[in-house]
Amino acid sequence: MCALDCPRYTETMSKSVLHLDLHPIAKNGRALDEALREAIATAMSKRLKAIEIIPGKGSGQLMKRVKKFLDQPEIKGTYKRVEIDSRNHGRLFVYFR
Repeated sequence: MCALDCPRYTETMSKSVLHLDLHPIAKNGRALDEALREAIATAMSKRLKAIEIIPGKGSGQLMKRVKKFLDQPEIKGTYKRVEIDSRNHGRLFVYFR
């Protein structure tokens, strides 16, 4: 489980989409990786359709880190595709098989 500073997951918009806001842990690399791994594991175990990850707009460094994490071979095999929101470049969606 995550420490106290990990983000909370919400399923407010849809029961099939997990929402993960990374703003609270943006400067903690280990917590960031842990939160992303936990979100993917949760989505897979609950058989959710997608994860909405919100790294924010900012300078783009957090978005780059998230993309790099998702490009790891052991992670890449767990999802179908990644899309950056066309109306809000501060969030992306990870879709599962």
